[in-house]
Amino acid sequence: MSAITTRSAAAAASRRGELAAFLRLRRERLTPEEVGLPGGPRRRTPGLRREEVAQRAGVGVAWYTWLEQGRAINPSVQVLDAIARALVLGPEERAHLHRLAGVPGAVGCPPARHHPLPPEAHTMQTILDSLSPLPASMVSAGYDVLAFNDAYAALDPRMELLAPSDRNVLWRIFTADEESQPLVDWEREVSFMVGQLRAEFGRRLTDPRWRGYIRKLSEASPLFVELWSRHEVSAPVTHRKQFRTADGRTVAITATGFTTTAVPDAKMWVYTPADQDAVRVIGELLDRYREIGAAGLVAAGAGREAEG
Repeated sequence: MSAITTRSAAAAASRRGELAAFLRLRRERLTPEEVGLPGGPRRRTPGLRREEVAQRAGVGVAWYTWLEQGRAINPSVQVLDAIARALVLGPEERAHLHRLAGVPGAVGCPPARHHPLPPEAHTMQTILDSLSPLPASMVSAGYDVLAFNDAYAALDPRMELLAPSDRNVLWRIFTADEESQPLVDWEREVSFMVGQLRAEFGRRLTDPRWRGYIRKLSEASPLFVELWSRHEVSAPVTHRKQFRTADGRTVAITATGFTTTAVPDAKMWVYTPADQDAVRVIGELLDRYREIGAAGLVAAGAGREAEG
């Protein structure tokens, strides 16, 4: 067997394993009552039974069992859609199901993670700078922070203090100590972001850089391992979040993502203040940042905590 054939077989086996885990976890999260089935007192496992999913999807129980076991079978688009309906999958989960099953034409993405902003996309920095005082950044599919403006640095100065190759949102969140954690409701936020990462990973299952990235996060954080094992998938959406500033204040913002032709594998995220208090705090932080820089903001914040 040639090296190419071996790699192809390994990639197919990896994809089938991801598909099997995804189907099993989606089945286990559904209750019979949610799909109009009687619960009954004798259920020994969570969620629906395999035969119930097979019946709802109109496929054979043995065939569906093989699919959940990661066997080498090739379901059609129609069958996958029937399974998606049986498991009450949302649009992003359905697309993820198609990618894991290797459906021809399933939407994919370029495999690379970006470090740093590609040379042809330097005009994006000009756009980011023009958005100040709104914090804004360019973030890759793998959560690498490719570029940002002064307002973003003022909101999270510790990100600027990292080397460009280390500026990754998920790595920062999963390895930060409690004092330097930038998100207030961070468990909800990281669950949402890991769901997006899982969806992006489904487009790049054979990319060794992505597999190494997931392995690095797993080795660094037991919480990441726990969230990753859920196989939840989500899509980027406009949402409200709260930041904890370097000086200990809380800022509520609305995060809105935009795709660009300059860096198609990344999104521009713009943070709009949620209220007048957020407008004031961001303005004060931006003025202070331009006066003393990122290190100064972090040091001043540490001094306030020591005094308190």
